[in-house]
Amino acid sequence: MSAAVSITLEELILMKAEARGFSLLPRQPVTSLLAGRHASRLRGRGLTFEELRHYHEGDDVRSIDWRATARLRSPHVRVFSEERERPVLFVVDQRLPMFFGSRRAMKSVVAAELAALGAWRSLEVGDRVGGLVFNESEVVEIRPHRSRTRVLRLFHEIVNMNQRLASEQRAEGSVTLNNALEKALHVAKHDCLVVLISDLDGADAETRRLSTLISARNDMLVAAVYDPLGATLSGAPGMLAADRGELWEIPSHAAFTDQFRQAFQERVDEWQKIFRNLKVPVMPVSTSLPAGPQVLSLLGHRARHS
Repeated sequence: MSAAVSITLEELILMKAEARGFSLLPRQPVTSLLAGRHASRLRGRGLTFEELRHYHEGDDVRSIDWRATARLRSPHVRVFSEERERPVLFVVDQRLPMFFGSRRAMKSVVAAELAALGAWRSLEVGDRVGGLVFNESEVVEIRPHRSRTRVLRLFHEIVNMNQRLASEQRAEGSVTLNNALEKALHVAKHDCLVVLISDLDGADAETRRLSTLISARNDMLVAAVYDPLGATLSGAPGMLAADRGELWEIPSHAAFTDQFRQAFQERVDEWQKIFRNLKVPVMPVSTSLPAGPQVLSLLGHRARHS
């Protein structure tokens, strides 16, 4: 089966029907990647101070305001409520390395699908939706807002960059993953959810530094898109591969296949460890399967079968 090379606005709109059965809020099924029993989790929306009141039996003692208690000479607690909405920023990679797929869809298409699923779900629960969509030439910013119009604008920018990958007018420039993360750091001041959707091509020490700064003030989630062929590259005599405009012949001997697989796995393990230490959940998503069921499975729900 050939891979879908691009996506349309209509397809992203129709994905609203699949944006069910999962949540990006802290309350998660126990098997979810985002559940509290895992080292990596989401903290959720920010808290707003509501009132200072007398302590009542059953109140959490951790909420006692000891200064107010000493001043007023009776136990008092500080009461907070969860903010009714939060900004969710989708950082969507549409660079040339994402234009690869061996089975169902290109990585760039899967990234678009994941952004659509997350955007529709976030809007449904009342969060503000925005994004940063980037390729080699630019980073387009869509400020978070709680409206269908803003979601559709995000989709429009994703589709625009996505379809350019399949055309002869591909973007040229020097924009990197770090440029997009640096922009996210300035947009997401605090208490946001930043969802990076990328294959992490070009990730380095600066990526780690920027992710550390972002996750210190916000929740962060990484949807790491990969293609199975890219993880197990093997060659037949005369088979060529293209990388950033350069062609090279894939060695056909077994040692190359094993070395390639090992190098790929080592890099995956390295970045999973880095993000785990930052308490940033990493959600691996394959191009070979529909995005919706994978999200349901990773966030604690069984995939639905037809």
